[in-house]
Amino acid sequence: MSSSRPSAFDALMSNARASSAAKKKKKNTPPPQASTSSPSPIKRKTQDPDSAKVEAFSDSAKKSKSLTTQTDDELKSKVVLLKRKPGDFDPERVSWWEKGERVPFLFVALAFDLVSGESGRIVITDILCNMLRTVIATTPDDLVATVYLAANEIAPAHEGVELGIGEGSIVKTISEAFGRTEAHVKNLNTELGDLGLVAKGSRSSQTMMFKPEPLTVVKVFNTFRQIAKESGKDSTEKKKDGMKALLVAATDCEPLYLTRLLQAKLRLGFSNQTVLAALGQAAVYNEEHSKPPKNTKSPLEEAAKIVKQVFTVLPVYDIIIPALLTGGVWNLPKTCNFTLGVPIGPMLAKPTKGVGEILNKFQDTVFTCEYKYDGERAQVHCMEDGTFEIYSRNAERNTGKYPDVALALSRLKKPSVKSFILDCEVVAFDREKKKILPFQILSTRARKNVNVNDIKVGVCIFAFDMLYLNGQQLIQENLDIRREKLYGSFEEDPGYFQFTTALASSDIDEIQKFLDASVDIGCEGLIIKTLNSDATYEPAKRSNNWLKLKKDYMDSIGDSVDLVPIAAFHGRGKRTG
Repeated sequence: MSSSRPSAFDALMSNARASSAAKKKKKNTPPPQASTSSPSPIKRKTQDPDSAKVEAFSDSAKKSKSLTTQTDDELKSKVVLLKRKPGDFDPERVSWWEKGERVPFLFVALAFDLVSGESGRIVITDILCNMLRTVIATTPDDLVATVYLAANEIAPAHEGVELGIGEGSIVKTISEAFGRTEAHVKNLNTELGDLGLVAKGSRSSQTMMFKPEPLTVVKVFNTFRQIAKESGKDSTEKKKDGMKALLVAATDCEPLYLTRLLQAKLRLGFSNQTVLAALGQAAVYNEEHSKPPKNTKSPLEEAAKIVKQVFTVLPVYDIIIPALLTGGVWNLPKTCNFTLGVPIGPMLAKPTKGVGEILNKFQDTVFTCEYKYDGERAQVHCMEDGTFEIYSRNAERNTGKYPDVALALSRLKKPSVKSFILDCEVVAFDREKKKILPFQILSTRARKNVNVNDIKVGVCIFAFDMLYLNGQQLIQENLDIRREKLYGSFEEDPGYFQFTTALASSDIDEIQKFLDASVDIGCEGLIIKTLNSDATYEPAKRSNNWLKLKKDYMDSIGDSVDLVPIAAFHGRGKRTG
């Protein structure tokens, strides 16, 4: 706001007060005798222009306030319909914007408010499903942004795009946007335990001169992405300006959810799995492309399952949602495939407590035992052009953290290997002593922009699975075939690259000795896997076909620790105590 505006506004209000005093004086003065000549219309029109402006603004503000209150009540009564069972829901009765118009952010915020009052998974899924159905029915182009906000994300995890906003910056933004002191905002945050509630309360108690232009879902989402891109000089101020612009324009419950989204803490009791289920169900109701496959007992459950499964191999809403809208949910597994360069969810193992339990579960099944190394899970993608991308278990991009891993793999892959996806464990390793080091040593390495010449903690790659090789997907192949591809694609170099130590046996004594040996060299225990029956790779699933036997899980083995509590956290807000 320029420095001239306050003085102009003060002058305007001063004239208004003078005009008001003159009117009161005139009211108490006897009316003058009527003039024989008519008053000049020009004089009547131009008389006291500042007073006319203030009166016009006052009348406009009253009408605007009345209209806003009435409209908000009507909108809330509309949005409540989202709680209906999807079979009884009509999107046209909820939407207050025209088809093709941008979806108001208030619609999503009010839907979140409905969810906040529920605890049942089915009801929450129904609300989200109906919310997404409304977006599809009115403005399908806004569906990607809506789903990202519902999932509390701004980009796929592997892209590493983050808002990078601390609580202190949000406190400053709230204080500036709503005319509060930082100390006041901090005190309220301490009392309420939720900056979102602080923002909502600050907005509701703030007098607004002008009604801001309504926020849209796309406006909020694009602003978030722009905030995430800010870097370098003055980036903190630019981020704050972006947040402030949103909060100043926010009304009703929008400040609450804007603030929580900025904190990446939506606090609504559902995960992205619920969002995926709701997306699949919404697609069924809006399906125009094809009917469910024959013998589909529950189309809603099957559609939710399809969307979740596709997301494990291609976790990118920007690709999945357009494919869903154009090709339909039933064709989604065909239109969205496993893609080199995009990490899939790693297969996980279920815990078990002893060798006997393993033999019982894998009775009459061929299985293999592998050392479970104490390192960091890594999914390594080698592109056709020879470049590498390395992702963590949570799909975080770790390429800059492990340049030595890329160098080792490029050196040790065979000439016939042009592209691959390797599942492995990166473990801290002392090459002089030929010894595996604890995970705590590995955690001391820098996380970003590591220079190979500055590396002090060496690592060894222990490879155990191959998911993709030279353009061929392998996740549908059994482990014995995937392992054969793995062994034929690399040369081992002790201390740099090794295949996991494995044992194929069903003898309880042999397996016990193998477990003891793994613990002795610094491993966590064993991973036991089916080899050639029901042995496909199941992304993002904790499967019964993989079992883990860690020393910590066993009844006969375990470490004891002596601890003295020195501090405790009492909690915030409703979590206090």
